[in-house]
Amino acid sequence: MIERLKKTFKVNVEVGKPKIAYRETIRRKVVAEYKHKKQTGGHGQYGHVKIEIEPLPRGEGYEFVDKIVGGVIPKNFIPSVDKGIKEAMKKGVVAEYPVVDIKVTLFDGSYHDVDSSDIAFQIAARQAFKDGMKNANPVILEPIMKVEVFTPTEYTGDVMGEISSKRGRPMGMQSMGRGMDRIDAEIPLAEMLDFSPRLSSITSGKGYFTMKFSTYQEVTPDIQQKIIQEREREKAEQE
Repeated sequence: MIERLKKTFKVNVEVGKPKIAYRETIRRKVVAEYKHKKQTGGHGQYGHVKIEIEPLPRGEGYEFVDKIVGGVIPKNFIPSVDKGIKEAMKKGVVAEYPVVDIKVTLFDGSYHDVDSSDIAFQIAARQAFKDGMKNANPVILEPIMKVEVFTPTEYTGDVMGEISSKRGRPMGMQSMGRGMDRIDAEIPLAEMLDFSPRLSSITSGKGYFTMKFSTYQEVTPDIQQKIIQEREREKAEQE
């Protein structure tokens, strides 16, 4: 296919292992605080926030709650805090993957009549979030695919074994008639990258499958360590 692209369409393509869209989240609720205070010539910078960070159910995304009372932080700086947190969420603290499924509540802080600014509160919020996330039992999430595998009946047992070896979870099996079975399973996307040739080998080319995204799930500590190491290699190669 790559040669055909070159010869027929004169298109050169870079071929490599697909990258998995990992995410990061937290397991427990924490309170974090950061005071950004900088004095230079002229105006300084001052922004001070106290936030509560807690996990949300899988797939809920991000929620920001303003619980400031009494004007301890002026209303015009509240969006700055929200913006700073969203910026910090682009890179998590485990392996710099985007952060998902968290709720952040801004409940206290302080400001300076002269030195407070939009950017000062963004910086304070960004740092408070990162500090808080480190203490909130952060974890990497991986995409899980809903997979339907169609195989001749005589190979069903072997295919089941292959699914299990790929950290997959068989969800059911039914006969499709004419000597074919369908296996429903949930399998991490990272394990699906070489599934097609493996299935073809096991079923003598007669098996096939479909898959679609299902959900994100926490990875185990050993898998998380492998992902972190792979991420560090990627960063080293880019430098």
